Amino acid sequence: MYKTILLTVDLGDAASWQKALPTAMEIARDSAAALHVLSVVPDYGAALVAADFPPDFQKNALKAAKEKLDALLDGAGAREAISHVAVGRVHDVVLDHITSTGADLVVMASHAPDRVREFLVGSRADRVVRRSPVSVLVVR
Repeated sequence: MYKTILLTVDLGDAASWQKALPTAMEIARDSAAALHVLSVVPDYGAALVAADFPPDFQKNALKAAKEKLDALLDGAGAREAISHVAVGRVHDVVLDHITSTGADLVVMASHAPDRVREFLVGSRADRVVRRSPVSVLVVR
């Protein structure tokens, strides 16, 4: 059914992968699909903010995120999953990775809503769902 699945996870929030990872693994197994797992590190590159961080902060953050993601996948038995880490706004990075991986399904968790934040900026899952050129499975 699917050839390539892209799962998004927030390494700082276990709720983003506790249900979504097993779901994505099951769909990948049943479809004989490749599973790509993406974690996004926030972009602290804005000039005003970047000055407060060491020059290699972003590089070290990406390295640490990659190690943590690989350990998470290994611990979950998802050894064949392809891990990706990137910097930026979550919905933009996810949309870029849909194209670069050739994903035909995105799996992501929906967090408990913070009504004020959601009203002001919208949820990440909502932004991906509205802009994605492929199907998106939102796991609750």
